[in-house]
Amino acid sequence: MKTKAKRKAGTMAKAKTEVTVEDATETDIEAVREIYTHHVLNGLASFEEEPPGLDEMRARRAEVSRQGLPYLIAKREGRVLGYAHASPYRARSAYRFSIENSVYVRDGMAGSGIGGALLDALLARCEKGPWRQMVAIIGDSGNEGSIALHRSRGFHKVGTLRAVGFKRGRWVDTVFMQRELGAGSATLPPSATSAEAQAS
Repeated sequence: MKTKAKRKAGTMAKAKTEVTVEDATETDIEAVREIYTHHVLNGLASFEEEPPGLDEMRARRAEVSRQGLPYLIAKREGRVLGYAHASPYRARSAYRFSIENSVYVRDGMAGSGIGGALLDALLARCEKGPWRQMVAIIGDSGNEGSIALHRSRGFHKVGTLRAVGFKRGRWVDTVFMQRELGAGSATLPPSATSAEAQAS
């Protein structure tokens, strides 16, 4: 049985090793690539089959930042344990208030709260912007961990595309989940012109 002193010491040690979420920097991208490479080669969350190189990963982060969207990492004791970012849901202009999220956690760290910390921070940041919908496109309908994580943060399953991918010798579904940001569709976005309002 633990004494009060031991319990207190354990709590303090845990507090010292809590996960912090912050903006990714150029120097973090090598660790981000390492995390993503594992998922590309061993999992179904990503439909990429060849891991992108370091320059490509840096370019992707730069493009996310250029569009004013967050690109975040989770760290514990200086080690990058996961990352998350938002990106435009689709390129055409009518989709400009909808974004898609990506959350990846280092191999062996699933279920440790890292994905939740990243998604919470990503949602908080995106709700400060002009975006009104966030979409999660989850590779593999059997990916219960990701589905449960998104559901716990207010996402609702809106559909499944069956067998649209083929990876690692099998057909793979994609699950679509969606969550409103801020006022969602209850009001027009601030940048909507009177012409747009009348057309609606």
